[in-house]
Amino acid sequence: MPLTIHDTLQREKRVFTPRDPERVTLYVCGPTVYDYAHIGNARPPVVFDVLVRLLRRTYGADKVIYARNVTDVDDKINAKAAKEGTPIGDVTSRYEAAYLEDMARLNVSPPDIAPHVTDHMGAIVTQIGAIMDQGCAYAAEGHVLFDVSSYEAYGRLSGRNLDDMIAGARVEVAPYKKNPHDFVLWKPSKPGEPSWPSPWGEGRPGWHIECSAMIEETLGLPIDIHGGGIDLVFPHHENEIAQGVCAHGCASDPAAHAEYSRYWMHNGFLTVDAEKMSKSIGNVLLLHDLVQSIPGEVVRWALLSAHYRQPLDWNQALLDQSRKALDRLYGALHRAAGVEANGDEPPADFLKAIEDDINTPGAMATLFALSSEIERGMTAGDHGVVARAKGELIAAAAILGVLQSDPAGWLEGDVSDDLRTEVEALLEQRAAARAAKDWPEADRIRDRLNALNVVVMDGPDGATWRVKG
Repeated sequence: MPLTIHDTLQREKRVFTPRDPERVTLYVCGPTVYDYAHIGNARPPVVFDVLVRLLRRTYGADKVIYARNVTDVDDKINAKAAKEGTPIGDVTSRYEAAYLEDMARLNVSPPDIAPHVTDHMGAIVTQIGAIMDQGCAYAAEGHVLFDVSSYEAYGRLSGRNLDDMIAGARVEVAPYKKNPHDFVLWKPSKPGEPSWPSPWGEGRPGWHIECSAMIEETLGLPIDIHGGGIDLVFPHHENEIAQGVCAHGCASDPAAHAEYSRYWMHNGFLTVDAEKMSKSIGNVLLLHDLVQSIPGEVVRWALLSAHYRQPLDWNQALLDQSRKALDRLYGALHRAAGVEANGDEPPADFLKAIEDDINTPGAMATLFALSSEIERGMTAGDHGVVARAKGELIAAAAILGVLQSDPAGWLEGDVSDDLRTEVEALLEQRAAARAAKDWPEADRIRDRLNALNVVVMDGPDGATWRVKG
């Protein structure tokens, strides 16, 4: 079946048709590098990594161009640098490196292009000038502001009227604005802040213009897909469309949004124990801390366990379920280690699910079905079935970005030879006790394994084990 995706702008699922199948373009809003990313920040890169893997399978790896920006000019960056007494570049390079390290732990493939705001100031200034030339922006007291009233379709993406959007957003009230909802394209830098030359004076760009200018310079317009979190719909993406369209004189064309991005995709919110993440509550979970003690694939599986457009509640039960799910799949691969996989294509059921607006829960169900086929085939000694199911499982998992570790290493972890020998011996004794229905002896062995911090997973073809945590 063809790939369908839910288009936020059209408010419906649409068959995905790229402008040019030989050059499929995707842009996702990336990190602002002033601190470690929290777990909610990790959902978009993981979700869109699955989409990119699917697009590359469909159109060819060399025909998909994926860009994810890095915002390295921001008030929070300036504040962090001032607090630490360090150069701004030290702050941004440190946290960008940490972000990339954390993404690698989640098996997130690096983008083809990672444009940095500081490398595209010329394009930003040029685009602001083009918007002004079209009569859609104005200069005032060293600022350049976008005139929202000049763009007739403003508000179409978020689906709210202008008054509602103003009421629901933090709108800066300033005497130099013609209207309170007008937003900054360029502003003067304060003493000690980084600044760049422009026709309107030394300064730096507003937040929204960064992506518009970098998209046009790195990918060209229109792009095929623009992605990000649902929190970016307004004002960030709403403003992006307005800027990108008005820079080319299309302010009065109601269909001009398609000349910026053909499809818009947004993932849902993430909560922690049913509460919104907040510093005041103290429940902000940093991804950098989580992946020190939790395998990255567990975090990735958890982030994909709900449909990307639905809310996701992050809690210990979710992590436990995700670990058990991966243990089951790795266990099947481990028990089939002696059978060579046959084929490298995912099954039709998997593709039907994943091509239906990236339905990861449905796709995961197919992985479990394949692992069950492997287990049954091993029990029956049918290596043909095992070889096919194993090949399909590995191929499908690659699109989800999981099962990328060695099964034995995943299950057993980094353990000493002495512990491995002892556990294997205990498992043999346990199997013999269970076969003889010597339950007291089986319980004694179970207690010993618990004392060794070992989890045993029974399957049709025997038991596998791992060290807890």
